[in-house]
Amino acid sequence: MKLLVTNAKQVVRVTANGEKMLRGLEQTQSSLAILTERNGEGISILIDEDGKIAAIDYDSKIQNLIGNIKIKNVIDATGMCIIPGLVDGHTHPVWAGDRVHEFVMKMSGATYMEVHAAGGGIHFTVDKTRDASEEELFLLLSERLRKMMRNGTVLVEAKSGYGLDLETEIKMLKVIEKAKNCLPLSISSTFCGAHAVPKGKTASEATKDIIENQLPEVIRLRNSKAISVDSIDVFCEKGVFEIEESRAILNAGRKTGLRLNFHADELAPIGGAEMGASLGAEAMSHLEEISPAGIELMQKANSFAVLLPTTVIALRLKSPPVRSMINAGVAIALGTDFNPNAHCLSMPMVMYLACSVFGMSPTEALIGATINSAAALGYERTHGSLEIGKNGDFVIIDATRWENIIYQLGGERDVIKSVIIKGDVIYTKTEAEEVQL
Repeated sequence: MKLLVTNAKQVVRVTANGEKMLRGLEQTQSSLAILTERNGEGISILIDEDGKIAAIDYDSKIQNLIGNIKIKNVIDATGMCIIPGLVDGHTHPVWAGDRVHEFVMKMSGATYMEVHAAGGGIHFTVDKTRDASEEELFLLLSERLRKMMRNGTVLVEAKSGYGLDLETEIKMLKVIEKAKNCLPLSISSTFCGAHAVPKGKTASEATKDIIENQLPEVIRLRNSKAISVDSIDVFCEKGVFEIEESRAILNAGRKTGLRLNFHADELAPIGGAEMGASLGAEAMSHLEEISPAGIELMQKANSFAVLLPTTVIALRLKSPPVRSMINAGVAIALGTDFNPNAHCLSMPMVMYLACSVFGMSPTEALIGATINSAAALGYERTHGSLEIGKNGDFVIIDATRWENIIYQLGGERDVIKSVIIKGDVIYTKTEAEEVQL
């Protein structure tokens, strides 16, 4: 066996009976699967040589199961809690050139259009990303992903989208593929060539280029095993790719076997959720301006709502109608929306904001950051809960209640003792990292 963790005070499994998602009343306190220390006896987790969970139970039962089996690594988690590894359901992590100067401008009162007129916005990032080499982008991406892992993320959705032309979009997808092969966390790739309308083109021209040029090359490379791509995304928004253009792009992606996981109803209520539901979209993000009809249709289509509180804060948007979605039975997932405009690499921070800004409970936030985000990406069989046969991916919390990972605002690096991926310790807090007063 690869790893044995013993003596845990609390193990939050999230689900324990193979549930693929939790929605509506299921995404509440009553359904969270937790094992808690009893009569002084803790809980153990056993990970096999393939990095899969072999057993979870009280210490004595696991010791009886092990017998004389050799264990390569043993971790004593006395007084600590364990949760599944966190899943970041929406990120834009491949880009060059930060936009901290824009943050300063916006905090001084500049409007979006004033920033744009000063040469900022998405096209600033597009220019920098086009100029960057594949190796430069890989080094930037690798450091960002390592920071995510230290904050407990074990699976991340990674979009292209700062190329807006064939050459750069492919370059970004190749960078993501290299990261998949070099880093221990799991990555779900999304082709997002329709992230914005390129300079000098109309939305109609951009749509034609994506469908006739970019997407076929993405699929050719996928079929040749040069890259692996799970989903297609489009920024379905007024003045960008509107409903019919978005529908055409998503339909083209669906015909190639890609999942539909796209931006909808963020800035204007144009019916993106209704359109996505009509196509059976697996997931839609943002949804600040979703309509009641859109909520109802998402529930009927079993579409996940991937909510992004960092963007609500960064762009000063109104919050999406989270409670209405939960009450209607829409499964809520969470993501950082990491990008140059919302520079957040921490899912614990996202969970805190989901509670404090969106009014979600800690349990709802944890479910949104684990099983539901995994399922929104199609990874629910391997990620998102602590169940036998799933990846041995989890976070050991140096506290007596798991909620401390949310409660201790900005204290992720203090409260996280270790991050485990497939039974390997990829991060552990050392004494050198402790603050000395």
